[in-house]
Amino acid sequence: MRILLHTQYYPPEVGAPQNRLSDLARELQSLGHQVAVLTAMPNYPTGKIYPGYGRILRRETLDGIPVHRAWILPSISRSLLPRLVSYFSFVLSSLLVGLFLPKFDLILTESPPLFLGISGYLLSRIQRARWIFNISDLWPASAVELGMIQPGSTGYKVGIALEKFLYSKAWLVTGQSKTILADISRRFPGVNIYHLSNGVNVAQFAPVENSQPAEKLRVIYAGLHGLAQGLDQVLAAVALLRDMDHFEVLFIGDGPEKQKLTNMARSLGLEMVQFLEPLPKSRMPAVLSAADILIVPLKVQLTGAVPSKLYEAMAMAKPVVLVAESEAAAIVQEAKCGLVVRPGDVSGIADALRFLLTHSERRRKMGANGRVAALEKYDRAAIARNFSRHLQDLVQEER
Repeated sequence: MRILLHTQYYPPEVGAPQNRLSDLARELQSLGHQVAVLTAMPNYPTGKIYPGYGRILRRETLDGIPVHRAWILPSISRSLLPRLVSYFSFVLSSLLVGLFLPKFDLILTESPPLFLGISGYLLSRIQRARWIFNISDLWPASAVELGMIQPGSTGYKVGIALEKFLYSKAWLVTGQSKTILADISRRFPGVNIYHLSNGVNVAQFAPVENSQPAEKLRVIYAGLHGLAQGLDQVLAAVALLRDMDHFEVLFIGDGPEKQKLTNMARSLGLEMVQFLEPLPKSRMPAVLSAADILIVPLKVQLTGAVPSKLYEAMAMAKPVVLVAESEAAAIVQEAKCGLVVRPGDVSGIADALRFLLTHSERRRKMGANGRVAALEKYDRAAIARNFSRHLQDLVQEER
């Protein structure tokens, strides 16, 4: 089948949706599908178009997959209006560019942003293609949970109405967590759903023996420094561990909260904390292999949110301190691959770190458990194969 992935986020940007969707594109292509990508000029998370990109339209090939890039007005503002302007700039430009693309059998649109579903749906109608709406975070629910909009507000009501319309028009609604799909089914009965689970490339993210162990134990966070991650609670927890001198904490990445976090660490006198620049995906396995503990935090529990970093930590056989609840917590508890703390529980985060820093055998055992679970349940190649079979079965049933 000819499949178009329609997403605002894609490599060379670094981030969870970028990694997940690029892996999905490669896996589907390897299964014999003709895959292309319609995406924005790379700008995330800095809010600036990457060097070498720009203009209205650009076409390139990444990993053998045609990538069509459309104009976007980037923004990293925390204010709602600039973010909406940025979202809708790509909604419009991707629709216009999509009009000139070859015909596809399936168009898969990634949400968030929810608004991108507007152009995804219109493109599917124009192309007479089956439309798949892939939900990685529920909006506007997540916006309410992050305090960006108020429940009952005009923006919230518009979001709910748009959700209802788009879900009803999709040939298939996919979600990266069971909680997301359960929420959609409860609110909008009759929607055709499929669990397109998140996961990890278990061949790329695999444990490596360190021939030169670090002098100090390393706690690493690698990823976006944004509002949803709540990294300030991690810094506050580290401040409670001043009596320990045999560990260091590395924050690797970038984002709108990074300068604020850097200032906070300096004001608290956290000499064991270092902030490093973001690294390309290809270098992340080597970076994660140098960790003794990986921390995966959320500021608040977003409905259905399961951070991609959790699967990568599991695949790397590293013990996890997960700051989350719901489905993500259940994954860690079932696999016995780490410790779970509620978002906002600073002393709980500190206690979890202290325990793992002082119990080497538990770190080893938890890491090994995570690797087993990643191989058995969260291998992206197997997830893509199952998805491909499901799509082919659905198409066959319609004939």
